[in-house]
Amino acid sequence: MKKNKATTSNITKRPPIVVVMGHIDHGKSTLLDYIRNSNNVTKEAGGITQHLSAYVVNHKTKDGSEESITFLDTPGHAAFQKMRLRGADVADIAILVVSAEDGVKPQTLEALESIKQANIPYIVAINKIDKPGADIVRTQSSLIENEIYVEGMGGDIPWIGISAKVGTGVDDLLDLVILAADLIELNGDVSAPAIGQVIEGEVDPKRGNTATLLIKDGTLKSGMFVVAGHSFAPVRIMEDYLGKSVKEASLSTPVGLVGFNTIPPVGSPFYTVKTKKEAEAAIAKKDQPAIISHERSLLPIVPILIKAGTLGAIDAIEHELSKFTSERITVRIIGSGVGDITANDVQNVSATKNSIIVGFTVKVERQATDLAERLGVEINTFDIIYELSDWLNTALKNRTPKMEEVVVTGKVKILKNFSIQKNTYVLGGRVEEGQIKMQQRVRITRRDIEIGKGTIKNLQQYKSDVQKVDEGEFGMQLETKTEVAPGDYLEPFDIVVT
Repeated sequence: MKKNKATTSNITKRPPIVVVMGHIDHGKSTLLDYIRNSNNVTKEAGGITQHLSAYVVNHKTKDGSEESITFLDTPGHAAFQKMRLRGADVADIAILVVSAEDGVKPQTLEALESIKQANIPYIVAINKIDKPGADIVRTQSSLIENEIYVEGMGGDIPWIGISAKVGTGVDDLLDLVILAADLIELNGDVSAPAIGQVIEGEVDPKRGNTATLLIKDGTLKSGMFVVAGHSFAPVRIMEDYLGKSVKEASLSTPVGLVGFNTIPPVGSPFYTVKTKKEAEAAIAKKDQPAIISHERSLLPIVPILIKAGTLGAIDAIEHELSKFTSERITVRIIGSGVGDITANDVQNVSATKNSIIVGFTVKVERQATDLAERLGVEINTFDIIYELSDWLNTALKNRTPKMEEVVVTGKVKILKNFSIQKNTYVLGGRVEEGQIKMQQRVRITRRDIEIGKGTIKNLQQYKSDVQKVDEGEFGMQLETKTEVAPGDYLEPFDIVVT
């Protein structure tokens, strides 16, 4: 089969797609804010970026050339690990932001791991160089200690000192991005049908199922149909990153597309076809989603329904739940969805004891609140991920069945049986290990075999009543129905509830 050579003249340089990654408060969002001259941070709950977004910026390099760069913003909190992985997988180049005050942190290393898995080049931006506590040399040493070998310190990873707050070094950083893009020779065919990746999906209360797409090759035009996973949408309502309506979009461009039949899977590739019939036929050919069978657990189940503003946030909540481990309960996600919490959601979980509905950046409909109160379903919503994480841990622990544990506190040998009256023995004994206490339950053993149990009713040592005996010989009153003889042993124990 001959290759079509008609499109070779349409091959053109493609703008780089850049992911900015790093620790939660090392300045990723501040850097992006400065670059795009907006203030996204103040709009985010708690000042933490919590949605995967894309922006296009124009940059004039030192040699005077005009260049476009598409930036992805991935959340820094550990809960958003899947979103970071998606961001790195979509991007061509990464910027790893590290604070000149703090150096490398655990989430810095998580971000680095995502970059390595994606196998893309990266640049280290040492941020906050304007701060009084900034120490670039110490930060470089921190990088080297964590096997991030920057230029000038025995490695080849480019780095630059910046202040995202005031803009120092940011232009030089963007020049490095363009240089890195030139080295990997990014190209695309503008005449080809668009292909790319879904980077976010949500339900718009007014417009329905929407998704953010990033075009990696080709051109997306009005009248086409986009297919992603088992979802499709006509290209009718398409917007650029500023929310402006557009009729077409091409290489490295993020667009919002409205009108999907279902929310497309985040991270899935998309492609385009000419007609609705082709889109439906393409989906019909796909295998049905695999049904995952779970082993029936004998442990009590805590069912959880997740509702969130975006699919990426659902990933984050599932990540938080995966951290919870218990040998006494099984946490099971019985459903998840994008959108507000409804009365139907409450009805769906109400038949199961201990059920929880957790929402992230969504509202609870009034009918749902009323029904939940009547049916005893617990609902809680959050706008900040770490607050949600803390609450979930507490809620799950409160639903964990209590367990009684027997803790043996000592070992006592029976030396003499002085008398017995109505199941109460007066005995002489000696503590050989640990201690014995008043009102404590004891196991009675003979030749290492348990023959019964009893309760300590009185303890005497040196002719005085005592509350406990730690060593030596002593007298006691033991209440038991078991016949006790010299040579037997007592094992005093406590019941600890955990």
